[in-house]
Amino acid sequence: MANTLSTKHTRWLMKTHERQWTLIFGDLCISVISLFIALYIWAQKDQWISFSLQFIRERPPVWFYLLPIFWMILILDLYNVRKAGSRRDTIQGILIATVVSTILYLVIFFIAEPNTLPRRGVAAFIGCVSILTLIWRNVYISVFTAPTFLRRVLIIGAGRSGCTMATIIKNIWPSPFNLVGFIDDDKKKVGKDIQGLLVMGDSNNLLDIINKEHITDLIFSISGEMSPETFNAILQAKENGIEITTMPILYEELIGRVPIFLLEDDWILRSFVDHARSTSGYDALKRILDIFIASVGLILLVVLTPIIALVIYLDGGQPFLYRQERVGINGKPFVLLKFRTMRQDAEEDGIARLAVENDERVTKVGRFLRRSHLDELPQFINILRGDISMVGPRAERPEFVNQLQEEIPFYRARLFVKPGMTGWAQINYHYASNVEESAIKLEYDLFYIKHRNIWLDINIIMRTMGQVIGLRGV
Repeated sequence: MANTLSTKHTRWLMKTHERQWTLIFGDLCISVISLFIALYIWAQKDQWISFSLQFIRERPPVWFYLLPIFWMILILDLYNVRKAGSRRDTIQGILIATVVSTILYLVIFFIAEPNTLPRRGVAAFIGCVSILTLIWRNVYISVFTAPTFLRRVLIIGAGRSGCTMATIIKNIWPSPFNLVGFIDDDKKKVGKDIQGLLVMGDSNNLLDIINKEHITDLIFSISGEMSPETFNAILQAKENGIEITTMPILYEELIGRVPIFLLEDDWILRSFVDHARSTSGYDALKRILDIFIASVGLILLVVLTPIIALVIYLDGGQPFLYRQERVGINGKPFVLLKFRTMRQDAEEDGIARLAVENDERVTKVGRFLRRSHLDELPQFINILRGDISMVGPRAERPEFVNQLQEEIPFYRARLFVKPGMTGWAQINYHYASNVEESAIKLEYDLFYIKHRNIWLDINIIMRTMGQVIGLRGV
């Protein structure tokens, strides 16, 4: 009976990966349609041959047909289901992708010789794919975030772990689930309202509640020992087709962080170390990417250094370049290079202080350099030296590392990899001005270390470009 009810009531309820594949398929269709519209527009003004099968086969260069893939890479961040369900994040992501595409197009337009590149075709593609993607993504938000498509969820465990998970889910808009309630074996909690949700029963009632409430998913949030009765009930629910997800996995999936304060002390050895180990192929590819980007960045550094040095000097004197000791991979110290953005007397008492948002020590010129990330251009030298990578956790000063590892669990685990010029924490969170905010940034850093791959690195680099273009640095 449970299987029949589950099938009847859950056939339209989509899992996270199903939503992602829906987004990918929809974007691919939109991109291909935009490509053919662009080809048609291009052909209307082409003197060589009108729009036809012959035109499609012979006129456009091979790379022109890769534009849909390039577009999908630019909007990679919008395959995060949470962001894909937000109109604000969707509009922002598409706008950034459009701006980046347009800038690259204009660069090609001005450096290429006349009649050597399909300028009209590329411009038409950018215009069409931007508008059509915006329309399609709004259709997705209107249809696929409706309650009809939300999976019905029970949280097993109404303790600190379960309550944290409930709070996270309720604070996400649009909601990823229809959160029904809790299950807990503590008799004192049954029937009570916790975090605005009812504790509906214990493990003995689990299967009946699943059947009655048409539950599709269980979130396992018990941090202590689990009773045999609870284990057997969960196992039977799994056999009946109910999806089981552990709290740490869902925490990472929903907000892109590792729940450091909800994990056991030995988690770093039991789970994280194996996940954090990279392959030699990834390391080699990452280093090639680092050298390529840093080499291009070095050209930009050479061109802009005289201008930046002059404005820094006029605003606050010398030096224009700032050298500071930071902690690198495996705790090895190195000297990080940056353009100076703070007053010369920023730490005249010799006490190291964390930088904060709207820091009063930052000069007027320094504020612009930070928002545009131009202050970080000298770090391309650090990348070529091998001190840091393009993507990784922020390199911190030894004083802060020593302090924070005493107050935040697993803090030193961020030293498993090279620091980065940009990173998952940097694009998702502002400056950490206290221990609590440093802990949140650590959760982002550990998520990156655990899940890092070349596509995540490219995603981070693309999002960083968007922040640079939009002057959204801090």
